[in-house]
Amino acid sequence: MAVVIVGSMAFDTIETPFDRKERVLGGSCTYGAIAASLFDNPKIVGVVGDDFKDEHLDILKSKGVDTAGVSREKGKSFFWEGKYHLDMNTRETIKTELNVFEKFDPKIPENYKEAGFLFLANIDPELQLKVLSSMQSPDFVVCDTMNLWIDIKKEKLEEVFRRVDCVVLNDEEVRQYTGKANLLTGAKEIQKAGVTYVIIKKGEHGASILGPEGFYFSAPSFPVENVTDPTGAGDSFAGAFIGYIASAAKGGKISRDMIKKAVVYGNAVASYTVEGFSIDRLSSVSMKKIDERIEEIRNITLF
Repeated sequence: MAVVIVGSMAFDTIETPFDRKERVLGGSCTYGAIAASLFDNPKIVGVVGDDFKDEHLDILKSKGVDTAGVSREKGKSFFWEGKYHLDMNTRETIKTELNVFEKFDPKIPENYKEAGFLFLANIDPELQLKVLSSMQSPDFVVCDTMNLWIDIKKEKLEEVFRRVDCVVLNDEEVRQYTGKANLLTGAKEIQKAGVTYVIIKKGEHGASILGPEGFYFSAPSFPVENVTDPTGAGDSFAGAFIGYIASAAKGGKISRDMIKKAVVYGNAVASYTVEGFSIDRLSSVSMKKIDERIEEIRNITLF
């Protein structure tokens, strides 16, 4: 069943302690779509500027991504520059230029509106609400956000949470949103907004998910020795998560086992993303390689 992904498409300049790459492809929509394309043929909605060439869109199209929902506006594409420190878990934003993304007004093509699965990547919660109102009746909706929206648009974000099935937050965002020090307590607090599942991303330590009736599952990340660039790992996780569910769900029915497997697949795909700059490693990985890493994660956790 089809997945629709709505989010940013960008150019990034990334510096790590080991290398620097300028104006490489980035954006939540880009990472999420390539990750989801391992399981499905996702449809994306985003905005780019004049500097986003056909060759950039061709990279997405070559992965089976439907780009009909991408609009091109006069001006420059969204640009972000960041610097990572030695532990790769902390980064410093050097520059953010919204450019055409500042006036992003997602327009959902008619043939997207019947999609069964929707990933609302990190965009203004008011835009997320607009997209939700445009869709007919998706079976499963995943939503991402960030500390900025928690700070300045929490009420709108609460409204989004009431209308989606799953939210994806990192540990810092869970604590910021709820004011709770304990992540499990914080996730339960978020569930009170009406969300069925809450995913807590923990970077190199994997991800946990809390669901209804005491459902709890936690899976480690694959232990990557050579982390090159963590940018887009969270979006890759979410794209793979919903992509796997879309490929496995029959008649829209989603089981707990399916949710567990989706978390593990999300971790496995994200572990490849961090092994290269931008989408370089992610776009070249095969499903065979993903499954091999899944088996290694299984062996790591089996006792």
